[in-house]
Amino acid sequence: MTDHPDLARRRADRALEADRRLRQLFAAAVPDSGGDPREGGGLALVAVGGYGRSELSPFSDLDVVLLHDPSVEESVVREVAEAIWYPLWDDGVALDHSVRDTVQMRDAAASDHRAAMGMLDARPVAGDSGLVLGLRSEVLADWRRDARTRVEEVRQARQARIERAGWLAHAAVPDLKESGGGLRDSVILRALVATWLIDVPHGESEWLRSSLLDVRDALHQTVGRRVERLDADVIPDVAAVLGMGAEELDLHTRQIGRRIAHLASLAWRKVDDALAPPRKGTITSRGPKVLPLGDGVGVLAGEVIVTKDADPATDPELALRAAAAAAREGLPLGPGSAVRLARTMGELPDPWPPTARRHLVDLLTAGPGLVRVWDELDFAGVVDRVLPEWAPIRLRGSSSPVHRFTVDRHSLEACVHAAAIKRDVARPDLLAVAALLHDIGKGVAGDHSEVGEPMATRIALRWGFDAADADVVGRLVRWHLLLPTIATRRDIEDPSTAANVAEIVGTEDFLDLLAALTASDAQSTGASAWSTWRRGLIEGLVEKVRGVLDESVGSPDAEAYEGWPVHVPVPDWGTTGPADFTLTVEPHQGGSLLTIVTANRRGVMADLAGGLALAGLAIRSARTVTLGDVAVSLWEVSRQDVDPARLTERLRPAMAGDLDLAGRLELASIPDAEDARVRLLGNVSETATVVEVRAHDRRGLVWTVCDQIASLGLSIRSAHMSTYGDEVRDVFYVVDVDGNRLDGPTAEKLRDALAAALT
Repeated sequence: MTDHPDLARRRADRALEADRRLRQLFAAAVPDSGGDPREGGGLALVAVGGYGRSELSPFSDLDVVLLHDPSVEESVVREVAEAIWYPLWDDGVALDHSVRDTVQMRDAAASDHRAAMGMLDARPVAGDSGLVLGLRSEVLADWRRDARTRVEEVRQARQARIERAGWLAHAAVPDLKESGGGLRDSVILRALVATWLIDVPHGESEWLRSSLLDVRDALHQTVGRRVERLDADVIPDVAAVLGMGAEELDLHTRQIGRRIAHLASLAWRKVDDALAPPRKGTITSRGPKVLPLGDGVGVLAGEVIVTKDADPATDPELALRAAAAAAREGLPLGPGSAVRLARTMGELPDPWPPTARRHLVDLLTAGPGLVRVWDELDFAGVVDRVLPEWAPIRLRGSSSPVHRFTVDRHSLEACVHAAAIKRDVARPDLLAVAALLHDIGKGVAGDHSEVGEPMATRIALRWGFDAADADVVGRLVRWHLLLPTIATRRDIEDPSTAANVAEIVGTEDFLDLLAALTASDAQSTGASAWSTWRRGLIEGLVEKVRGVLDESVGSPDAEAYEGWPVHVPVPDWGTTGPADFTLTVEPHQGGSLLTIVTANRRGVMADLAGGLALAGLAIRSARTVTLGDVAVSLWEVSRQDVDPARLTERLRPAMAGDLDLAGRLELASIPDAEDARVRLLGNVSETATVVEVRAHDRRGLVWTVCDQIASLGLSIRSAHMSTYGDEVRDVFYVVDVDGNRLDGPTAEKLRDALAAALT
């Protein structure tokens, strides 16, 4: 970044010139001062706000208060005020003035945090300086005494302001003053320090504000009036004043905003810690207690941290594991841990192992918690280690006027919106990755959809997706503008329109992914990109394309689930009771793979799922098939240290029917969670009824589904379960007592029963 000391000097010179003029006017208006403007007899001129800090930009208002002792007669005060204000107005000075006595001023500061913050920077210009210094001391004492309530006023006002103005680093048209990370935030940092609750790096904070003031001064000089928004059309001229190129200035300004916002985020977390009641049971003889979240990851003082004994150099997945845990828990990732990860993490292999890919998907599908955690990773430098292609789009402004964010923030917002509709698609993981990467091509020359396709494909392969999945991600990036372009520029009532789109998308699963990506992209762009009109056209086109795909011969998904064979040796043992089974355990992708062979009977899946849940094992996925009189199931669980003998003893009572599974596995309520979706996949199999469940993952879910199927006198021929973040996709091949596909009424009864049980 570039310093411009001449601009800072000019700000100070403007303040000095204003001081001289005010002192002249005050001396003339208050003859009793004897020509010395410092002697005011109970009257004083006070500089507040930016003027109080001697930071006057070319077209800044002159913030001045005529302060007086309550004993001074009102007529005298009025005469003095008129003798000062009128000449300034005649001079054309942009004056923000007020007249108050010391009691009124203190009351105003007590009721309005903005007035209080202005007084914290108050500076006597002329008159009774003791009056000013005494008042400022009282206001400061009040500010510190009432800090608990005052900082909440500031926080709420700041949040409302950022809702209106966005973030300086990421807004399409940043507001240098009002945006988050702007000048107001830098002033708030001073006010928070004044509470004595926290401290911030003073030198860095002041330098950042001065650098941002330089940009504003150049903006004022270029436009010739007071303005705070850095519009794209003025950037080249503003850049010329500062000796920069246009893109350089845009990035320079956004980087300042990013750093101020980061300081502010750390400051507010310190405030929360300072005001929080003491945490019981968190201090031990060895120091603060860390609540473990995973291997090498824990929670300390409301932040997710990397534990002292963890080694990012030998465990490069640690960064992804910590980030996913933080986003999932809705907690910040500790900045110290983020910096430590960036400096010491080892290299991930190419391609990534499945565990690393799973942590990445957990992070990208976490919803709103993703943005804060990703920003911390990016600020520290971790993102450059896992996604070097991110650098060219970081803080990159968009050339489209409909965009409200920079390209990088827009991509993260698309992930957040995609997470909200992940139940609409069969592969939430592919949707999340495509949402993150859909504009990755904007960092290089060419049509971003076309150049982005091979980039996204390569990234997905590097992240451990197989060639087929990586191809889907690449195609989503290539065609992410297809639906809105066709819907708004073609006649969607023309049958050839839907037929042409159907030829490109190929399958309903890809159509669902593309529709979800389109909606996520549009919602993260701006209101005009997802207006009622555009949304209606796009959704209408999607349904017409779906109709074309439904009419095609055969189902493109016909082999999607039957294509998951299970190859395990079947032990040669006879069955003597429902509790008989064999269990083997082997390490698998950071967890364990359980192979369970048991007699095939109705309800065996429910018993197994219930027993595993009661054993405290989180089921990541399952594959189950029946081979004659034998049921063979593979259960992937998240725990690594599974003891086969102990687990066998834990499962045996459940298999024998000795446990009240219904009473112990009642589904927990998930606040604000969308209801589960249950649908019949009619074209998948001719020999079984295929039921798909899309739901929020929770303890007892698999058991609830299996138990409902068994309670209707039906059997599970095979089951296929997968988990993506906190979402599950469970598919069950269900047959009747004779081993046949269910008739229509029975299938609908099963669907409705499952939907009711999961709601």
